[in-house]
Amino acid sequence: MADNSHFFAHLARMKLIQRWPLMRNVHSENVQEHSLQVAMVAHALALIKNRFFGGTLNPDRIATLAMFHDVSEVLTGDLPTPVKYFNPAIKDEYKKIEKIAEQKLIDMAPEAFKQDYAELIDSHYHSKDEAFIVKAADVLCAYLKTLEELSAGNREFTLAKKRLDKMLKDYHSDEVDYFLTRYVPSFSLSLDEITQDDAYEERGE
Repeated sequence: MADNSHFFAHLARMKLIQRWPLMRNVHSENVQEHSLQVAMVAHALALIKNRFFGGTLNPDRIATLAMFHDVSEVLTGDLPTPVKYFNPAIKDEYKKIEKIAEQKLIDMAPEAFKQDYAELIDSHYHSKDEAFIVKAADVLCAYLKTLEELSAGNREFTLAKKRLDKMLKDYHSDEVDYFLTRYVPSFSLSLDEITQDDAYEERGE
């Protein structure tokens, strides 16, 4: 039975959408690569929550939800944060636009899998804990981007780092704090430094 669809062709265009518009970047970042990093971090946050803080999340589902968290941007583009959150009215209207774009993508999905993709794209199908982990991972990855840019000497990201740092602390989340304390410092190091640390650990030093 024929089930032609433009759904996957649209998703493939995530790599054409650049993040951090209006800001100078040492290294440009597109939505597709950002989504992969968010999936990896969200998976780690779910593992941390389950292992150390009594969580019962499904890390694989969390990772998949994170992969799809920005798919609406293939239709809307990535609106700069200062514009998106300029005032409550703009923020609310943009949320409505995102929902329309999400539904349009769901409608494009092959009929045989439409419900499967609806449950990944439409947040109504996500639990409160799932939504939080994906959002926290999204913010963490944006924070990591600011660290990488600042480490490369790009002061354009100074205020963004302060804003995101406050957001992460205001979560008062055990799993987020654990990730920040244990893993984030490495992102400000050079390749030589993180490789040297690994070598020391292997030798037991």
